[in-house]
Amino acid sequence: MRIFLIGIAALLLAASPAQAQDALDHAAETLKLDPVYVAPDAERGISDSEADDLRAQISDDEAGPLYIAVLPESADDETGDDPVAGLRKIAETVDAPGVYAAVIGNSFRAGSVGDDLPRGRTGELARQALTAKQSEGTAAVLSEFVRLVGKARGGEGSSTGVGPAGGAGDGSDDGGGRGWLLFAGLAAVLGVFGLSRRRRRRREQAAAFERVRTVARDDVIALGEEIRALDLDVELPETDAQAKQHYGVAVECYQQAEQALERARLPEDLEPVSEQLEAGRWEMEAARARMEGRDVPDRRPPCFFDPRHGPSVTDVEWAPPGGQPRSVPACAADAVRIGDGREPDTRHVPVNGREVPYWAAGPAYGPFAGGFFGGGLVPGLLVGSMLAGDGGLFGGGEEAAAADAGDFGDFGGGGDFGGGGDFGGGGDF
Repeated sequence: MRIFLIGIAALLLAASPAQAQDALDHAAETLKLDPVYVAPDAERGISDSEADDLRAQISDDEAGPLYIAVLPESADDETGDDPVAGLRKIAETVDAPGVYAAVIGNSFRAGSVGDDLPRGRTGELARQALTAKQSEGTAAVLSEFVRLVGKARGGEGSSTGVGPAGGAGDGSDDGGGRGWLLFAGLAAVLGVFGLSRRRRRRREQAAAFERVRTVARDDVIALGEEIRALDLDVELPETDAQAKQHYGVAVECYQQAEQALERARLPEDLEPVSEQLEAGRWEMEAARARMEGRDVPDRRPPCFFDPRHGPSVTDVEWAPPGGQPRSVPACAADAVRIGDGREPDTRHVPVNGREVPYWAAGPAYGPFAGGFFGGGLVPGLLVGSMLAGDGGLFGGGEEAAAADAGDFGDFGGGGDFGGGGDFGGGGDF
């Protein structure tokens, strides 16, 4: 998701397995918040309206938890052209029980993990959907698959294995019947509990996204006010022509940030918002410099401690509490504070009723911050545990803890992974 231009050599060495890894990881992270993910470069991609129809159908047909990814054939590179392995990796990353399906290139595969469907049933349903609707296209196949899963979960067409041959069908084995009822009741309770936990987790993640979106909206509004404050001065006849040009670009950046914010539905959608904000702020700084007769400043990343401070002027050595020292970009005021042994003016955001630094507020803030510091300006700043000592720059916040609390135990137990290839039914278009 973040591209760091650390030199032409690094770009030439970028291999397709790494790109496939990114595709699978990005799909899985999106599926944690949205049951349908469609990669823009997927060969068998579906439209936004078709994806919305699938989301509604998953809910209406009570087919969930069900996760669908539509990916390009290149996503198979990292798993050795094995769509089953790609789907398994997505399921392991999402780390939640349910049915998983993926169209990777021209391959359609499905399976389940920790789900109440019989072993091998999901793959069988995928094959049925492909056979019935292949001629109608990808969206039709996926819609049929969702319908079949919902039907199977509703008990239609399923077999309990209990009937006259086993004696339970006529009530001749009351003990066995009661045992089956107890088992079914326990399974139902566990299913309801698991679904409830999953829904709560989604609500928490959705709430986290809304908080980040609010922060992004505040930043867009602030840039708009900054632009309006300079409007009259720019319109003066004697205003430098290059200042007007920088100002015009800043207006375009503001408009694009506003449009991207309007379209945002996931944390990843906020990255282009902050990219435009970073560009717009620098253009405003350049416009002011020209109007005041100063040299246009170098294009540097914004101040790490608060991107609203504008472009940085230097790099400083800094470490958060409990973290490792790291060189980060800083504005002039924060560089002075750190040089004097004081705390920088760090931006705080609300998390669970208290204010925390934005870089420790949880993974939902990662894409938004990446738009400020991506593009190779600060290589490695947002990767791994460069700053934080407990799981990465954006991985150790309270929001992350809230999202990970109460996992469903041994992920994969009772699922269709392995075991003779039950995971991966379906076929090729």
